[in-house]
Amino acid sequence: MGRKQEGICGLCFHSPGCGVIVHFDEDDKIDRLTPDPDAPLGSVLCPIADSAKQVVYSEKRIQQPLKRVGPKGTLKFEPISWDEAYDIIVENLNSLKHKYGPETVGFYAGTGSYERSFKDIYQLKGSKIYLASSILFPFGSPNTFGVGAPCYTSLGVLAPQLTMGCLHTDMFSDVDNSDLILVWGTDPSTSTPPEMFGRLITAANEGARIIVIDPRRTNAARLPGSEWLPIRPGSDGALALGLSHILIRDDWVDDVFVEDWTLGYDEFAEYVKEFTPEYVAQLTGIETDRIEQLAEEIADSEGASYVMYTGLEYTKSGVQNLRAVMVLWALAGQFDVEGGRCFARRENLIPMDKSCQIQTPGYEKSIGKGHFPVYSYFCGGEPHANLLPKAILESEPYKIRSLFVLGASILTSWPDPQLWQNAFDELDFMVSIDLQLTRDAAWADIVLPATTAFEQESYCYYGNALRLRKKIIEPVGQSRSCYDILAELANRLEYGHLYPQDSKALLEQIVQGTGHTMEDLEQAPKNTVRGKTQPMVYRKWEKGLLRKDGKPGFETPSGKFEIKSTILEQFGYNGLPKYEESIETPVSNPRMLKRYPLILGTGPFKPDMKSCLRAIPDFMEKYPYPMVQMNPEDAAARNIKTKDPVVIKTARGSVMMRAYLTEDIMEGFVYAPVGGGGPQGTDEWKKANVNILTDLEQFDPISGFPVYKTLLCQVKKKKRQRRGIAVQDPSLGCVG
Repeated sequence: MGRKQEGICGLCFHSPGCGVIVHFDEDDKIDRLTPDPDAPLGSVLCPIADSAKQVVYSEKRIQQPLKRVGPKGTLKFEPISWDEAYDIIVENLNSLKHKYGPETVGFYAGTGSYERSFKDIYQLKGSKIYLASSILFPFGSPNTFGVGAPCYTSLGVLAPQLTMGCLHTDMFSDVDNSDLILVWGTDPSTSTPPEMFGRLITAANEGARIIVIDPRRTNAARLPGSEWLPIRPGSDGALALGLSHILIRDDWVDDVFVEDWTLGYDEFAEYVKEFTPEYVAQLTGIETDRIEQLAEEIADSEGASYVMYTGLEYTKSGVQNLRAVMVLWALAGQFDVEGGRCFARRENLIPMDKSCQIQTPGYEKSIGKGHFPVYSYFCGGEPHANLLPKAILESEPYKIRSLFVLGASILTSWPDPQLWQNAFDELDFMVSIDLQLTRDAAWADIVLPATTAFEQESYCYYGNALRLRKKIIEPVGQSRSCYDILAELANRLEYGHLYPQDSKALLEQIVQGTGHTMEDLEQAPKNTVRGKTQPMVYRKWEKGLLRKDGKPGFETPSGKFEIKSTILEQFGYNGLPKYEESIETPVSNPRMLKRYPLILGTGPFKPDMKSCLRAIPDFMEKYPYPMVQMNPEDAAARNIKTKDPVVIKTARGSVMMRAYLTEDIMEGFVYAPVGGGGPQGTDEWKKANVNILTDLEQFDPISGFPVYKTLLCQVKKKKRQRRGIAVQDPSLGCVG
């Protein structure tokens, strides 16, 4: 029987940090994790935690720096020392800086960089949240990019900032007191952290009504008294506008809020006149009567809240879809009321010291100048990663010649992997930093081994609590934390003084201004200190609790809830949350529908972290091949059965997967998993890069987010397996 230790899960960074009890085996290695209910986010763990031992000690872990010895696109490397690796990196960076300028070097950070200390120290100064790393700013390059370019930023930053002047994390859905909860475009049962789904179970058992608006029937729709409302993918914004139409038509709006605290209401009311229940029914596939009933339920509920995410982001009008839902909630009087969508009290948050964050050397010098200005405005001058291929391949506006990729797999997560592959071919120098070899690593000149968070000392931040993250085990092999890797890079580039160089200096830096000391953290129960506990008050805009200057109103340019966004108009966009069909939908492109009669949605296949767990035995045993979910009616029309090999085809290409028939997906829609196409996992996963089917040229013009959820496709049964490259047989003569 091995020892036990309290700690924080170190597998993913989607969560602020789930409290765990770490159980060790006889060799003092991590054996398993169990919940620690007395710790922050410790009441329940996600299924990934069951595979902790396999993740940490995987034979696929990179355990020492590597140097490429084979051609680009191959995984042929030789081991080298850390000093050799840094020497090669610094020599190449300085050479490119001297020949072409520092701006020709770029840096891309993925979710593997989302460890809390990394985020706080390397966050771009002026960015509303961490999205990309500042590590090359002192070097002179403004070209830093991050996974916020295709994920979360629309919901987390842009929509709430443009409308209310706050972040998604400045608010919460009071589901513990809601009579009505809309689960809209997300599946809380597979999300990390997993606690929200437990709260939904409690709410349902206590009589709350839960309505799931989604093309897929998720687990929330199976809770007692719940309802599944299937919706045509991409039409969510139209539904939100149609519900607002009914509230205005029937005089169910919060008149006081509208009169005193909104900007653009009259124009919005005029705009939504066209979104009649009949028209919205045509767009969404939801019956007219049900739309009428839903509007009344939202208006009449004693506390209505929503749980919402990516299902609304990945369309041409993603940001505006999200804003339309926020406007709907405000008009219905369900903002900042008990059981509604509420603002957190800023007074209860522990302030974090971010004085060491570094400002861009000049957004105007970046490849992002003139593109996606709202994204860059809120993201500290970060240029959008959508622009990288053209910069590399077409020198637009100039050539990016070197790229770091940290904790990401661009080739399996972005649309058009062949285009990105062509771009990687053109790079003069590339570095990959990760736990395992990724598809991107095949183009890297240097690969650096990263740790899990079990292998580093840091901290986790929960808003009103701060917890010390103690190192659970020593780093596997020669791996180092991503934070330390970049801190040492800064040191080698002669600006290491700008970043704390060890965990002691880091923690001392962060704790400044929190009102606590390192001694407090070390001695507190669970190494957790907590903020104030001011009691909840509602309608905070009336009391001056939302603005930094203490005045009533919202932290927007007008001081009001901006139905019509001042900032959107400033940057040339329409200020109202207008609905727009994506380029490739049954409504916008009926001609294409004849050839591609199904709607394709892509996304994570939970529980997993996209491509980075493909080599974990638990995953390979449970999911040996990628499966596209289909409705049985669509499958029957194509003579397809579960586990049959099928080909998914769009106007851009085709991918082979297996079919999975389920009544839990609406007819006319199929859902295919991301994360295939990398070097890890089974052969079928290695060949199944779903982003061959997606399109880098289709995106939300505000956020730049790719359209992942509404593309048209066809699915057909695979008739035979190809044996290899076809070669003409000369023995066949003229009949060949």
